[in-house]
Amino acid sequence: MKAYRGEDGKIRLFRPQLNMERMLRSAKRLTLPAFDKRELLDCIRQLIHVDRAWVPESSAASLYVRPVFMGTEPSLGVKRPSKAMIYVILSPVGPYFSSGAFTPISLWADPKYVRAWKGGTGDSKIGGYGKNYGNSLFAQYEAQGYGCQQVLWLYGEDEQITEVGTMNLFLFWTNENGELELATPPLDGIILPGVTRRSILDLALQWGEFKVSERYLTMAALMKAVKEDRVQEMFGAGTACVVCPVGRILYKDENLDIPTNENKLAARFLKELTDIQQII
Repeated sequence: MKAYRGEDGKIRLFRPQLNMERMLRSAKRLTLPAFDKRELLDCIRQLIHVDRAWVPESSAASLYVRPVFMGTEPSLGVKRPSKAMIYVILSPVGPYFSSGAFTPISLWADPKYVRAWKGGTGDSKIGGYGKNYGNSLFAQYEAQGYGCQQVLWLYGEDEQITEVGTMNLFLFWTNENGELELATPPLDGIILPGVTRRSILDLALQWGEFKVSERYLTMAALMKAVKEDRVQEMFGAGTACVVCPVGRILYKDENLDIPTNENKLAARFLKELTDIQQII
């Protein structure tokens, strides 16, 4: 999660309770001992207060907050740890992508790699698996070799669109039934329940201007929609980037150009979220 310095000089965390709940669920999946969510959040707030000078005074930067929970069992073996340690890393950060905070990025989609699978830990925030930082690096560097910035992970024989390396994914389109829809893959065990993802869904439902769905999307359906000019925007969402538009997908040696519609909806979400994080 991140800490933001508002226009009034105050420092705020964005929906930290949701981050604590997800961390506790992830810890349970790894059989780590339980911890008190409120106590940990109080400790994080105190740490940020002590290091408040490191929170940037810029709307384009923030303080990244990375709690880490790891087993410290004093023995070798495969078993549930009886002891564990929590520590927190703080670091000032700017825009996640070197191309800028709101420049459309390119994605590489190839079904030969799988980020997560049913019954696994794809819905957990875990260093080696879960969010899959560890096992995603090989594909990430291959994507960069093709001139793409992130991996678009596919799943199953029907090549379901799941999420991007560091983001949940949203598609704003006219669906198969002619409805204007904002769609994102469902939380079925292989999707990380992102806090920014939840926030975008909450905002869209509050606006009530178009259909909002958590549903399965496939590469075939996306390609068909692009060819029929039914796609308006596609964008990712996450703590690191907040909201980031997608401009191109490289899929089986074919470039799929994603319309941007001037990224109006993505920009609107970005403004709403940053207003909450830094102004209100």
